[in-house]
Amino acid sequence: MKHLRKTWLMLTVTSSLVMVSCSRNSYPEDPVKNLPNDVVLKWDEVAYEGFGGVAYQHSLMASRLNAMVHLAMHDALNAVHPKYSTYIFTGRDAGADAVAAAASAAHAVLVQELPGRKSFLDSALQQSLSTVPESEAKNRGIKLGKDAAQAVIAARSNDGSEGDPFAPVPVSDIPGRYQTVPPFDFCFAPYWENVKVFGLQKKDQFRSSPPPALNSTAYATAFNEVKETGILNSATRTADQTAYSKFWYEFSEAGWNRVARTAAINKKLNLLEAARLFALVDMSLADAYIAGWEAKAHYDLWRPYTAIRNAATDGNDQTTADPQWLSAEPTPPVQDYPSTHSALGNAAATVLARVLGDNTAFTITSPTAFPAGSTRSFTSFSQAAKENADSRVRAGIHFRFACEAGLELGNKIGNWNVDNYLKPIN
Repeated sequence: MKHLRKTWLMLTVTSSLVMVSCSRNSYPEDPVKNLPNDVVLKWDEVAYEGFGGVAYQHSLMASRLNAMVHLAMHDALNAVHPKYSTYIFTGRDAGADAVAAAASAAHAVLVQELPGRKSFLDSALQQSLSTVPESEAKNRGIKLGKDAAQAVIAARSNDGSEGDPFAPVPVSDIPGRYQTVPPFDFCFAPYWENVKVFGLQKKDQFRSSPPPALNSTAYATAFNEVKETGILNSATRTADQTAYSKFWYEFSEAGWNRVARTAAINKKLNLLEAARLFALVDMSLADAYIAGWEAKAHYDLWRPYTAIRNAATDGNDQTTADPQWLSAEPTPPVQDYPSTHSALGNAAATVLARVLGDNTAFTITSPTAFPAGSTRSFTSFSQAAKENADSRVRAGIHFRFACEAGLELGNKIGNWNVDNYLKPIN
């Protein structure tokens, strides 16, 4: 009995010491492990709203901004308690507050890139920092975040992203050559193919194989499909196909960040896990735009609108012209092949599947959904990526082969970045 009493006393004292230790430092082994992902999700939305929200038009610049923000947040958080390889920042401070570091990193990048939105961004930072008690750890976190942000900003200095996005397109009567599609009279940001990549070795590392020849059966098959199912008021496009062609019409980088937010919440990722996920997703989205723009410029293929109206010139007796043909949705002002919308979707889906597992169910909405506020549910990321790609055919703005090439390009980019960046170090 005396022995049992002594053992009980030792256990009680030990437990008390553990409780005291934990009260002084909640997570002595890993101060980030059990922190919720709120600050990452918040600043993902702050970046979206800061750039203009549903009203912004420069989707390429938005993808660059998102990648910078999330890479800075990842490196700042990883510097507190390293779990993954860093992207570029090599600083370390185990005594820094993680939330202060993450918020300060995002804020510093955004203020640098969006100086006209400083007031909005300062207010968002104040809200984030108000949740952190005043302490030396908080001050160190703020400094760490700023340092991580400056490393990312310096890496993207003079990266080729500045330029006039409205470029004229010479009129051409060469079959297959890209021509503008009303209501647009320009090609959007053709210089973007020369923007510095985030994770790829070079912009044409995974350039898509050439599209089918205009006089081929494969071309005719894709031509006739989009002609029939993608026309305004199509008699064969189903109500569901019309619904998802509108649902996915928003910019890919916005939609797939929303998917990532939903997944991070559903999977209950901790702060650093969420930061890594978003960093990989957004660098892959940004790379997909750059690589996609390179391939588009290389092949310079006309859009269905031009192809269908000028089919008499394509040398293919399996196609027939319709001079009055109109697509179900407006055609973006850039070449057809490959579909970067499809590439971005599958780049993000590939990262999400690699990190979280493909068979992850989720439900999301979209600002372009009709009716407004309606949702769509998926059983996997790959299912969503395929529907996202198919939507461009149903909308009448891409050939099927352009969407398939985009899916392949996105898959290669997503896998490359997961295989080569932010890898677990223990």
